[in-house]
Amino acid sequence: MISIVDLDYDLLSIKEMREAVKHANRAQKEFERFSQEKVDHIIKSIAEAAYEAADYLAQLAVEETKMGIVEHKKIKNELGSLGVYESIKNEKTVGVIRTDPINKVTEIADPFGVVACIIPTTNPTSTAIFKTLISLKARNGIVVSPHPSAVACTVKALEICNDAAIKAGAPSGLIGWITQPTMPATTELMKHKDVHLILATGGGGLVRAAYSSGKPAYGVGPGNVPVYIDKTAPIKDAVRMIVDSKSFDNGTICATEQAMVVHKNIKEITIRELKNNDCYFLDKVEKKKVENVISPIKGKLNPAIVGRSAERIAEMAGVTVPKGTRVLIAEETLVGKDVPFSIEKLSPIFALYTVNDLEEAKEMCHSLLNIGGRGHSLSLHTKDEAVIQMFGIEMPVSRILVNTLASIGAAGATTGITPSFTLGCGSYGGNITSDNITTRHLLNIKRIAHGIRDVTIPKTSIYPINKSHETENTDQIKEIVTNIIKEQNISSHSLDSELVSKLVSSIVKQCQNQ
Repeated sequence: MISIVDLDYDLLSIKEMREAVKHANRAQKEFERFSQEKVDHIIKSIAEAAYEAADYLAQLAVEETKMGIVEHKKIKNELGSLGVYESIKNEKTVGVIRTDPINKVTEIADPFGVVACIIPTTNPTSTAIFKTLISLKARNGIVVSPHPSAVACTVKALEICNDAAIKAGAPSGLIGWITQPTMPATTELMKHKDVHLILATGGGGLVRAAYSSGKPAYGVGPGNVPVYIDKTAPIKDAVRMIVDSKSFDNGTICATEQAMVVHKNIKEITIRELKNNDCYFLDKVEKKKVENVISPIKGKLNPAIVGRSAERIAEMAGVTVPKGTRVLIAEETLVGKDVPFSIEKLSPIFALYTVNDLEEAKEMCHSLLNIGGRGHSLSLHTKDEAVIQMFGIEMPVSRILVNTLASIGAAGATTGITPSFTLGCGSYGGNITSDNITTRHLLNIKRIAHGIRDVTIPKTSIYPINKSHETENTDQIKEIVTNIIKEQNISSHSLDSELVSKLVSSIVKQCQNQ
C-alpha cells in the first residue's frame, strides 16, 4: 500500500523534474545559437573542472554506493572527463560541418534539444560527466535522473560541471538534475514533451522503458563477457591483464570479463598464474556457498555483491580466503541463467571453463553470450591472427578486445575505440547502434543537395493507347473519313482521303499526349 509520504515524495520528484526540463529547454534554445568557439570553451572548462575533482568524486561515489575502489573510480572519472574531451574536442558541431564540392552536398549540424540522461549506480560520477560533455558539445541541454543509491555523488559531479559551464558563459539551467529521483519521475522525464532524446544506462527494465517511451533512445544491453585464452597466448601477461581487468573497480564495468574459457593445453599453467596473481580457487563446498550468494533466487543476480571485493563476498558466503585475495574462481562446465557462475556478476567472481579445441571454445563463448551478453563484448588473448579474425567474424558482439583489459579497453582507455561509458550492443542486444556512443550520435544532420544530373521525364498519356489496336483504329478513322466525304458529296478526285485520315489520326494522338 502506498503511503501519503511516498505519494508526496513522488509528487515532489515529478515537480522538480518538470522544473528542470523547463529551465533546460529555455537554456538550450539560447545555447544552440552559440558559436563553435563558445561551445568548445565551455566543454573544455567542464572537462578540466571534472578532471581536477576526479579523486574527490571517486571518494564520494565509493562512500555512498559502497561499490568499487576509489583509485579505480578516479581513473574512470579522468577518462570520462579529459579522455572524452580529447576524443570530441576537434569535432565540428555548429553550422556547416562538412562540404562535398564534387557531389555538391553541404552538411549542417543541429542539436536534438533536451537530452534525458539516466545514470547507473555502478559508474555514477564518470557517466554523469561523460554524458554532460557529449550532450553539450552537440549544443543540447540535459536533465539527469541519478540512481537512488548514488544521488549525492552524481549531483555533486553535475554541480561541478554546471559551475564550470556557467563560469565559461553557458546559460543557467542548461544542466539540470533531479535530487529526489523516483521511478514515476524518471518515467515521466523520458516521456516529457520537451525531452527530445534519451541516454539510458541501467538495468534491462529501465532500458526497455526508454525504448517504449516514444522518444529516440540510446540504451545498452548487459555484458556477460567471455574471455578466451588461446594456446598461443603469452600466459603470464594474459593472466595479469585478465586479473587486473576483473578486479578493476571490483568488476562494476559492464565490459568486464565474466568467464574464462581456457584451452586444455594451457590449463595448468593458467591456473598457476592465476594463483600467483592473488586469485582464490573455490572447492566444491565453497563453490556451492558462493553460488547461493551470487543468486539466492536462481536466475537473478544478488545486488548486494555488485562492486564488492572478493574478500567481502567470501565473508558473505562464509568462506575463508587469504588476505589480499583479488578474485574468486570456480571451475564450471554448465551454462545457463540458473547457473550462478555463468551469468554477469558485476563483481570479482570468475567461472573457468576448459575446452579441447578452437571449435569448442567458440561454442562455449556463444553459449555464454546467449544467456545475457549478446552484442556487447568478447575478449581474446592469442598470438594467432587467424583466431582473431575467426572470432571477429563469427561472434555476435560489437567489440573484440585483443590482448588487453576488456573492462577499460571497451571504454577506450587502452584501445583506439572511442572513449565512452555507453556501449551500444547493436541488433544482437536489441540496441539501435553497435557504436560507443559519443557526440556525433546526439546531432541532427541537415543536408543541402544541389542537382548534379539531368533526367528526362517521359510524358504519360491521359488516355493510354493500346498498341495492339493501333491498326484497327487507323482503319476506323479511314472509314469515318470516307463516310464524311460521301455525306458531304465531296468529289473524291478533289480530296485525298488517305491524307485526311493521317491528319485526323495525328490530331487524335496529339490530343491524347496533352
